[in-house]
Amino acid sequence: MIYLDHNATTPVDERVLEAMLPFLSTFFGNPSGLYRLGRIVRSAIDQARQQLADLVSVSPEQIIFTSGGTEANHLALSQAEMSAQLWISAIEHPSVLETAKRYYPQFSELLVDVSGKVEIDQFAELNFKENDFISVMSANNETGVVQDIASLTASVKQQGVIFHTDAVQALGKIPLSFNDLGVQLMSLSSHKIYGPKGSGALVFEKGFNVQPVLVGGGQEFDCRSGTENVAGIVGFGKAAELAKQAIEEFQTILTLRDCLEQQLALIPGVVIFARDENRLPNTVQFAILGVDGEMLLMQLDRNNIAVSSGSACASGGGEVSSVLLAMGVDPQLAKGAIRVSLGRQNTESDIEAFIAVLKEIISQI
Repeated sequence: MIYLDHNATTPVDERVLEAMLPFLSTFFGNPSGLYRLGRIVRSAIDQARQQLADLVSVSPEQIIFTSGGTEANHLALSQAEMSAQLWISAIEHPSVLETAKRYYPQFSELLVDVSGKVEIDQFAELNFKENDFISVMSANNETGVVQDIASLTASVKQQGVIFHTDAVQALGKIPLSFNDLGVQLMSLSSHKIYGPKGSGALVFEKGFNVQPVLVGGGQEFDCRSGTENVAGIVGFGKAAELAKQAIEEFQTILTLRDCLEQQLALIPGVVIFARDENRLPNTVQFAILGVDGEMLLMQLDRNNIAVSSGSACASGGGEVSSVLLAMGVDPQLAKGAIRVSLGRQNTESDIEAFIAVLKEIISQI
């Protein structure tokens, strides 16, 4: 199979699996235990926390491990005061948008331009008040567009707002420094960086008093109770360590992405979304005029090629991308959207095979 859906999930790196295995067998102790086996497991969690902290340039005590990016986003939004105004960008992941709809039905939507970016000048003119809560993702999971988070936070620094960014897709693909972004909260996930599913984290600014959603035994600095997913956390830490070492690999992936886009542009009717914007080096979202995206996805699957029609976390099928609609893309064109997201193991021959199969499918329509 030619796997071109790395924004949905990545395969677990063999070195990550090797680091995890002892904590699924030999070192099975509860990290809250005071005996030797518990202390060994606790030490492994501490090491993983340090590894992740090094990747995003924070202190380890600023990291709360969660069950994934969705829980991290939920925990982040739960920090918004009910009396404050919640502002959510129109291109957020469903785990942010749906949480906002359920608990803060009066939230305000931050509009984006045709490239999918929050416009800084318009953003700065909005009437934010102290303790307002703002959530804007660092990089979009569908288009790959990278937001200028640092400029957004700088423009509201004096207004006393709480700023959260979902950095799940940005982590490991572009340099990511929590302090440089100027945010108070940042969500991360393991399985986007060749780590295991079921492990994520919320990073918080020093001095920020995180209020727990899950209460009980007081694990994770009393911010997220529940016995820790030790193997998952260890795997996340190892994946973070490897990601820090391998950030330069994405220059090679960028070259592959450019090659893919050059060949796509030669196909009549192809529209590449946000092509001229700063995007993740591995992500291409496109549509072909008059071609249904779900049909195209299934035809590619029959040819052993895995791509996505949008967010892998959106429920149901045949739905038009809310991200593209927010960008003003015609609904019929948006319905045909296909996302290709490249990874470490992809090669130029994968691109050539994809393009050849794509052309063959189109010729038969």
